[in-house]
This record gives sequence, C-alpha cells and structure tokens, in this order.
Amino acid sequence: RVLLRQSAQLHDLSEHAAIDATFYDRSPASRHYCQRISYRVQKLKVTKLVDTASQAVLDVHCSTNREGSDADLAEQIARRNAGDLRSLAADKGYDKRALRESLRDLGIRPLIKHRIFAPYDHAHNARIDDNRYNQRSMAETVNSAVKRSLGFAVRARSWFREFREIALMCVVY
Repeated sequence: RVLLRQSAQLHDLSEHAAIDATFYDRSPASRHYCQRISYRVQKLKVTKLVDTASQAVLDVHCSTNREGSDADLAEQIARRNAGDLRSLAADKGYDKRALRESLRDLGIRPLIKHRIFAPYDHAHNARIDDNRYNQRSMAETVNSAVKRSLGFAVRARSWFREFREIALMCVVY
C-alpha cells in the first residue's frame, strides 16, 4: 500500500475519486495441488479507488469471498483515504444509505445514484452533479486498461502474494 500511495503522489491528484470492483482469475493449478491445499476459490475480487483526473490508483482492496456488499468495502476504502477526498463517485451497486451517511461524516460528498424505488429517488438523482458522476467511468477504464495490458489472472498462490501482485500491477499502470 505504501508503494501504491507513493506512486499516486507522483501525479497531480484532484481530490475527486471513483470506485469500482472487478474480478481477476486465479491461474489454473494442477488438480493434485488444489486438492492438497484446499485451493477452491477461482476468482479474486479487486476493488480499486481511482483519481478521476489522473487515473492514478489510490487504493486497492482484494477479497476471495463474495460475501458482504460492495458498499461495505467502499466505506472501508473511503475511511482509509478520507483526508485526500472531497467526492466519491460510484455506480448503483454501491447504493446504500449507511455508506452515504458515513461518507458525509468523513467530509466526502457521495456521488452515487439512487436506485428508483419511489418518486423522490428521481429528485435525489437530479441533484447529483452529472459531470462529476460521469467521471466514475474512469475507474472502469483503469480496470480495463490494467487487465488488457498486464493480464486478467494472478499467478501467485497465497493470498498475500496475490494482493501484492495486484498492487504491483496498479503501480506499474
């Protein structure tokens, strides 16, 4: 994380960030190896916090289980980077009242569209600055660029080494 933070400091950061998650495959191992060490998880979920102006990766979170919501991870990542952010853009998958409230408590403006359940949700969505909200696609762009240039699979076998490999991919990007 320190190396990732230092590489991000080389860019002019804008205090506006976007968050998005993607999956990386674990490279296939032999069947014997997988049975011997109980290697069952085939995908690694990676959540990246990206500066919208420079497209620098500010923070990374890796997970091997699919339990919990994306909003819980976003809150944890935002809390780690609270001093550097003024706004956080995310898609509707991060729509959760508790996330919005915790972001506001940290002094971060949430730019997360509401899912439409009631007529007043349209009013909430109309108040969001569209130019800043549309910058959330920068996180998707970074995910796509990293996967295309550096690969969509991790080769390490242990969780810590997988995290380190993902972090190094982001530093190289």
